[in-house]
Amino acid sequence: MSASRRRLLCVSNGHGEDAIATAILQLLQQGCPEMEMTALPLVGEGLAYQRCGIPLLQTGKTLPSGGFIYMDWRQLWQDLRAGLVSLLGHQFNALQQWSKDGGHVLAVGDVVPLLFAYLSGCPYSFVGTAKSDYYLDGAAWWGAGWAGSDYLPWEQWLMRSRRCWGVFPRDSRTAQGLQRLGIAANDCGNPMLDLVMPPPAPSPFHPKTIVLLPGSRAPEAYRNWQLILNSLIPYADEAIVLLAAISPGLEIGVFEESLGQWQRVPSPLAAAQARQYGHLQLILSQQHFREFLHWADGGIALAGTATEQAVGLGKPVITFAGQGPQFTRAFARRQQQLLGSSLYYLEDPRDAMPTLYRIWQDAAQRQQAYNNGVERMGRAGAGARIAHALLQRLSAV
Repeated sequence: MSASRRRLLCVSNGHGEDAIATAILQLLQQGCPEMEMTALPLVGEGLAYQRCGIPLLQTGKTLPSGGFIYMDWRQLWQDLRAGLVSLLGHQFNALQQWSKDGGHVLAVGDVVPLLFAYLSGCPYSFVGTAKSDYYLDGAAWWGAGWAGSDYLPWEQWLMRSRRCWGVFPRDSRTAQGLQRLGIAANDCGNPMLDLVMPPPAPSPFHPKTIVLLPGSRAPEAYRNWQLILNSLIPYADEAIVLLAAISPGLEIGVFEESLGQWQRVPSPLAAAQARQYGHLQLILSQQHFREFLHWADGGIALAGTATEQAVGLGKPVITFAGQGPQFTRAFARRQQQLLGSSLYYLEDPRDAMPTLYRIWQDAAQRQQAYNNGVERMGRAGAGARIAHALLQRLSAV
């Protein structure tokens, strides 16, 4: 491997994408310790990279939309006022400066990091997390299913470039669709599940357990939390354990402030808060995300990546519309297309608990949720397969 090939820049655009990229980079570093790795998070501050000691090419910035301007174009104006154009300019200049010494660019996310990778002038690879041919089921808008793929012509063109050394779609169906179009897509699976592995010790909770996933972006997650709480309070007579997985990037005190009716009780877990309302027991933690997903019998989620991970573990998940900018009715319905029969979209949040009870009482539905999760999200180990494929390609030049 030449000196320039030992330089790698990872460009990603979102909290979940940063986490996926970090997992792949750590595996690459194990296989090639001498590789010089740098990250360029286009959205947010790149906390996942910082926690793992991966240096940032440029410090990021959190914008009002949280990177979801395509969900609501009104958010674009807020981002523009907050300095979006200037930020993109600085990021592109940093990319151009880095690329002068050569190297490989790994783009993780959607067309934006893919375009950055192409404009670098360097060889690049693409881990596609945003698009899936499952979205084509029932799609009605003009661009969906262009030539049988969820990827649009200009995205396909970027993936066909001679400098594009590897394309890694999120699921087998999408990989096969791209292969039919002559794009050398690798069917390695979805690295999202690797982020919640290995399974933890068995659950310490005996009643039915629900994981609550309000999302990771402020202030939207705080509004989502209130919607989730309102769906639970009418069922205070039920013996249920509620596991609230709060993102480390959020202020847990904001979540606690909304629990005025909930009595504080001793927590059965370290680094967690516990509350009681009737027979409902609530555990809040910013350090037990993996455990909560595995221990849950089902979930109530207004989140992106976390919802997909819960489905991938075979859990039935309830969702309903939030106020955005990410989790709107349109986003929730599109997410249902992606995740299939494991995700239950409800118009009325008050139906969440009755729906979960019906699923728990139906063994066929529970098995269907598990089987569907494996089909839609694949099996763990995708990150290692992607890293291995990248190292083989880099070592061949």
